[in-house]
Parts: sequence; structure tokens; C-alpha cells
Amino acid sequence: MDKTIPTLEEAVSAIPDGATVMIGGFGGSGAPIELIHALIDHGAKDLTVVNNNAGNGHVGLAALLEQGQVAKLICSFPRSADPKVFTDLYLAGRIALELVPQGTLAERIRAGGSGIPAFYTPTTYGTDLAKGKPTAEFDGRMYVQERWLRADFALIKAEIADPLGNLTYRMAARNFNPVMAMAATTTIVQVSRIVASGGINPEAVVTPGIFVSGVIQVDNPAQEETLNRQEAVYP
Repeated sequence: MDKTIPTLEEAVSAIPDGATVMIGGFGGSGAPIELIHALIDHGAKDLTVVNNNAGNGHVGLAALLEQGQVAKLICSFPRSADPKVFTDLYLAGRIALELVPQGTLAERIRAGGSGIPAFYTPTTYGTDLAKGKPTAEFDGRMYVQERWLRADFALIKAEIADPLGNLTYRMAARNFNPVMAMAATTTIVQVSRIVASGGINPEAVVTPGIFVSGVIQVDNPAQEETLNRQEAVYP
């Protein structure tokens, strides 16, 4: 099955208002900037977005927030290098925030992709983040129950794909992208290069194509940090 998609517009065209969307990346590393900008152009609103942070500057995730398309953000680091867009929205009461410790966020997403509806962690026990959540004692230590995270769509970035959707990643860009690919009903991937079937050594595949719905080649993808140094604004 050929999963290649010809245009960015088509790649995000099925995302409806109110969808839950996971967006890969750790800061700018592995962030699918072109797919995010295509989602802005598409115009879906009232989105719940799962990401490690709240975006920087006025591009990528921050631009998606700035356009008023996100109703709720689930993340670990809403305060990052240049979080003005999120900060202004949050203080104005125009966006909801679910704060999740980074390791817990990664595990909730991994659990969602692995079919594990809940797990226990000592993180957040005794803090405001644990209020209302079940707790239990294991081997003399208290743990908090956390629920899995799943999404309707995942927008992620990889380095190389084949037409079947098998993926490899570039160095640190691997971060949240592989687990998000597993935890979404529909996973859309932008890659720097699509090779022929069989062009990726099976032992090098990180994300098998079974988790991928579509791939689009984006030559020379933008880097968030570079755009911000240029004081870029999108759209």
C-alpha cells in the first residue's frame, strides 16, 4: 500500500474541528513545522494539542495557538524560550492547560500506543497535579494512577520513509515522534526523503509502517530556531 501524500494541504485535510492532535518534537528538534503550518491554513479549530511544550516565537505550534485554533494544550513545559503567545492566551483565559511531568507525558503516550489504559508512578504524589487521581501503595511507597493518552491524529517528523510508511529519524529528532505515531488513530508524517520500498534496512526501522497513515516529502524542512532568529511570523 502506497502511503505517500502529494501535498501538505491534503495531508491535514481530514482533521476536523475539535480533534485531539499530538504534535511531535522537543522544542524545535523533530517538530513538523510544515505540517503545523498546513494545519493553520486548513483552519481546524477547538483542537486539543499534545506536545512537549507550548511553542516559541510566532511559528509552528506557537503560530497555531496564536491563530486561536487550540482550545486546550497538554504539555510539560508551557514556559520555554519565548512562550509569549501561550502566556498571553493563558492569562486571558483563552486556552486551557493540562500540565504533565515530562516522563509521565512520554509514558502516557507510550501506554496509549501499547493498549495500557492506566499505570502508576510516584511522580506528583502529594502535589496539586495528583488531586483527584487514584493512589496506591506499592512496596512502602505511594504512587499516583495516570491514564493513557491517545489522539485522533498525530503530526510527526521523520528523516526517511518508504512508501509503506516505515520510518527512520535523525538523531534527537526521534524524541516524542515514535511514541506519538503509535498513540494516534491517524498518523501523518513529514520526511526529508522518501526512498523506494526496500530502501531502508529493516534493522534500521524505528517506526514500522503499520503505525503510519500517510507520508509526505518536505525538502529542506524549516527549523523552528532558525525561523525565530529570523523573527519569522506565520501566516
